[in-house]
Amino acid sequence: MRFGTDGVRGVANTELTAAFALRLGRAAARVLAAPTAVVGGDSRLSTPMLEAAFVAGLAAEGVTVYRLGVTPTPAVAFEAARTGAMGAVISASHNPYYDNGIKLFAPGGTKLADEIERLIEDELTVVGDQPSGVAEPGQIHSRTSSSAYVDHLLGVLAGRSLAGLRVVVDAANGAASHVAASVFERAGAGVVAINVAPDGRNINAGCGATAPAGLQVLVPAERAHAGLALDGDADRLIAVDETGAVVDGDHILAICAADLQARGLLADATVVVTPYTNLGFHLAMQERGVKVVEAGVGDRYILEALAAGGYSLGGEQSGHVIFPAHATTGDGLLTGLVLLDVLQRSGKQLSQLAREAMTQLPQVLVNVKVPSGSAADAALAIEGDVAAAASALGATGRVLVRPSGTEPLVRVMVEAPTAAEAQSVADHLAAAVRARVS
Repeated sequence: MRFGTDGVRGVANTELTAAFALRLGRAAARVLAAPTAVVGGDSRLSTPMLEAAFVAGLAAEGVTVYRLGVTPTPAVAFEAARTGAMGAVISASHNPYYDNGIKLFAPGGTKLADEIERLIEDELTVVGDQPSGVAEPGQIHSRTSSSAYVDHLLGVLAGRSLAGLRVVVDAANGAASHVAASVFERAGAGVVAINVAPDGRNINAGCGATAPAGLQVLVPAERAHAGLALDGDADRLIAVDETGAVVDGDHILAICAADLQARGLLADATVVVTPYTNLGFHLAMQERGVKVVEAGVGDRYILEALAAGGYSLGGEQSGHVIFPAHATTGDGLLTGLVLLDVLQRSGKQLSQLAREAMTQLPQVLVNVKVPSGSAADAALAIEGDVAAAASALGATGRVLVRPSGTEPLVRVMVEAPTAAEAQSVADHLAAAVRARVS
């Protein structure tokens, strides 16, 4: 098993086993060489098993481990940054409950660079069943991060209140189920919380950032100003406006960019995005005089670009929005607070803010399921089809076909002047992928 765009991921107990988690814990301990680690996870059925094995691997190599329990990914990153420890999260993010994954943070809470991941992969082949050589195992403790993490989140408001706003929060039956409502209540908002009763199997099941349909109905029914949908590990956010329309990551990023620019806080008048960012976002930023830097897909590549340029804002359409002054990773709760703060200060409705921020070009994304391990070859095999489609669209659209870094999928994205044209081209390319793997 190899690292993808966000750690390792696979079907729990078959592809991602307890034996592998133990070896990964040992390998990570050796390569990262941190004396302490903080480890948390989401609410899926397999998380306690994999966490126990991974923690055992760390302790076997002499690492002192602090178990945080069910905890959002950004809360683990916060604890790693606060304490200087390495961090790990047992989560498959937005995937179904039967998948799981292990995300790693370097000491200080930053995502791992590619070369560090390769060193850990190399070490995985070495550790095997050999003794660690450590005289005494590391100690394992339990502690909670919630209070300090929530205080940290509320700091982004700089003392401002969200009083008067009514918000519906969908926690996806995931890692933030126990904390999401309290964050916005402490900020002063009136809160209706849904999908906050995880049972091990209902994480992301027809709810959360990847399935906001229920939230779209409830927000206008509750006469709320906004809806906020987290994913399973709460590192991303998709919003819903007062009419029930989805406000995706591109729109959230555009709203935040416009606000920061207006207040003179958008460093170098630049935003970092990924290739999936809608062409409409690029056009809107061009009109505002904001530069756009494109990084690879995945929030760790956005973070690398933010650090390299000293920029203050980055994100992607899926809802990972990163404010490097406040977090070392995407944080759905933090993004929600920032978005509601902009809404409160503007005196406008969220639908108006989204409309003013950018006009979205028709975009179609088709995920083509392929056999495990074949996604990269399948995407490569249709390069000629992709080139032909891009040539036909010219400057009026875009085509992007790439293997998923987290699932056995080939992702086909097409933008075109009309939704019908985008769908037609995407369907054609998806069929080409299926033909290569049939």
